[in-house]
Amino acid sequence: MNKNDKPLKGKVALVTGAARNLPAVIARELAASGAAVAVNDITAEEELRKVAAAIQEEGDRATVVIADVCRRDQLEEMVAQVKSALGTIDILVNGVGPFALEPFLELPEETWDRVMDANLKAVYLLTQLVAPGMKEKGWGRIINISAGSADLRNHSVYGLAKSALRFLTQSLALELGPAITVNAISPGQIAESALDISAYDPTFVERAINYTPTGQLVTRREIARMVILLCSPAFDSVTGESIRMDGGWSIPRW
Repeated sequence: MNKNDKPLKGKVALVTGAARNLPAVIARELAASGAAVAVNDITAEEELRKVAAAIQEEGDRATVVIADVCRRDQLEEMVAQVKSALGTIDILVNGVGPFALEPFLELPEETWDRVMDANLKAVYLLTQLVAPGMKEKGWGRIINISAGSADLRNHSVYGLAKSALRFLTQSLALELGPAITVNAISPGQIAESALDISAYDPTFVERAINYTPTGQLVTRREIARMVILLCSPAFDSVTGESIRMDGGWSIPRW
């Protein structure tokens, strides 16, 4: 195996929401690329430990950190645990992003708080905690998972939160350069999506495929590979971007 097979060897990554779905795939891809990976979740500890075990079975380093990403005290403890187990965090992937599409006039206040806090407050809190270590080392990568819903005005509080996350991504990129780059990935409908969007719109997936120039939906693996690329020297000059991965679905038609 040559050195290019493990481009992130020596780096430490933290992935939030990594018990399942896209963040779990990202965590495993980071590990396969050489990074030591801390996986975080709060509601699915058994699944989270399975993700870490799968990484370790491949001979890579992983640790489990249980924390509510909306609680500063728990995040402070989590970052300290990662540092103790793996070292200072070099790569932060903000994968937590709860979904809700209830109309605003029917949206419970607690749902608003949960979606906005996990998608935005968590990113701000974790960035405050990990950025100093990245700056001290002279290198850091923060990658936020936005969504195609950010382009839609009928996707309720979820679209609002993901749109605001793009704004926050650019603001952080301005504050944290040059040592740290901050980017977002905005997937369209994901092929293996666990979201039961059919409960809100039974025809959405079929229409999305038909409307997409590539004729197919993006996969979790493709998104995870983009995370690796954003951590590579080829993307050293890319910051403040929200990279759409939707097969051209969002291209304006009129």
